Amino acid sequence: MAINRRTFIRYSALTSASLMVPEFLRAAGNVFNQESYKGKILVVIQLSGGNDGLNCVVPVRNDIYYKARPGISLKRDETILLNDETGLHPHLRSLADLFNNGELSIVNGVGYPHPNRSHFRSTDIWQSASDEDKVISTGWLGRTLDLVADNHSKPHSAVEIDDTLSMAMRGEEKSGFAFRDPKILKLTHANPTLHHLASSYHMHEDHPTVEFLHKTLADTMQSAEYLYEKATVRPLKTIYPFHEFGKRMKTVAELICAGSETMIYYVSLPGFDTHVMQNGQQGRVLKVYSESMKAFSEDLKSAGRFDDTVILTFSEFGRRVEQNASKGTDHGAANNVFIAGGKLAKSGLYNPLSDLSKLDDGDIIHTVDFRSVYSTILDRFLQVDPTKVIDGQFERLNFL
Repeated sequence: MAINRRTFIRYSALTSASLMVPEFLRAAGNVFNQESYKGKILVVIQLSGGNDGLNCVVPVRNDIYYKARPGISLKRDETILLNDETGLHPHLRSLADLFNNGELSIVNGVGYPHPNRSHFRSTDIWQSASDEDKVISTGWLGRTLDLVADNHSKPHSAVEIDDTLSMAMRGEEKSGFAFRDPKILKLTHANPTLHHLASSYHMHEDHPTVEFLHKTLADTMQSAEYLYEKATVRPLKTIYPFHEFGKRMKTVAELICAGSETMIYYVSLPGFDTHVMQNGQQGRVLKVYSESMKAFSEDLKSAGRFDDTVILTFSEFGRRVEQNASKGTDHGAANNVFIAGGKLAKSGLYNPLSDLSKLDDGDIIHTVDFRSVYSTILDRFLQVDPTKVIDGQFERLNFL
């Protein structure tokens, strides 16, 4: 069976760091551009498992909330008050600091029509930016790379700090680059077989498919070497949480502060599927998230890069309004989204809290389509036409 470039990018293990440990290191051996990247930077954080947004952005004067959650609700004096009606989870102190500094916008009621409560399917919907009943194999960030390939043509233009590449980062022609640990990059770089394979792509000009495979290997190895160099050129002394997520956020900060040519970063924090004894588990992971955000924003501010950065935090769905019998919550629908950055047009609570008196079978009804959030970031921040990335016209929001 013939294989073309598009099929290879989409399906080949060469785009998956899990099989390449992670990807390959460059043998093409060209000198890297030593100028620091000065463009816009998008950092996407996924709170995996379905974060309970109702216990993050708390309606502290809403009787329905307290009646539905007698065992897990957060009392007014436990929260960090944002105003007379709203409090943040006590472990989101650093997010409250960003809020008070005008560096955070909280968008409530974000979701999509006919919500799916499967972790896998809802994650696919958020990552692909598709309708609930439409399955596509590329992601909104990968398709963004396809459009900006002239200026961001290397795999390291979009980086996921993980062993494997998410659907969000896979495009039709271009895809991001997944790696977890810069030290592994260095070890992989020492493999002479990969060097030989990558450097020999010009020897297969009579066999376009083979030439393409070798050239892809060479480009990926180049990006791996580039990322290793950037991740280690300026080690940061800021203390991040002693947690894998904190380590990954520190890696992103080191790349940004070192001037990496990367436009998009993707990081996930698991642990939010809180069916049992929610308060303790959610509090622990929210603390990791908040403290990592504090260290990360401080590092970017010190490097003068926070104003050029937008940090989008989302989860694949929220939780049901009513607690379950195990002092947890089950899979729900609409949720809140956090947008952080130094140059927001509208910070604070972007829109009203969700109306708990009007539910869909016990779930919060979405009032903002998540693709409006994406479209706003694409249009007003990355300056990419959203209609060329996302199927359909979606309202632009005013946080940017």
